[in-house]
Amino acid sequence: MPTKKDILDLHFMDARYKLLDIAAFLDRIERHQGETDFRFDGLKKALPILLSDQPGRAKAVLEALSDHSTEPAEKATFQGAFGAPQSLQS
Repeated sequence: MPTKKDILDLHFMDARYKLLDIAAFLDRIERHQGETDFRFDGLKKALPILLSDQPGRAKAVLEALSDHSTEPAEKATFQGAFGAPQSLQS
């Protein structure tokens, strides 16, 4: 069974890169004109989950960024997904 140090040794640089990438993305959003939308709100809602000590953070982040609606959309306007629930839209 690996220790916490073993896991840090193996995965720290990858996690560091991902956090820097998110920070750069947030900086880019802030530098530009216009309004954000529900996707940005979804990311901001998920960020405090990362800082919590609760077990299951990956699942909690996925749930925060998932659409939990049960009713089908009346009409699909495109093929794909938004990656965040539109219900967060203000």
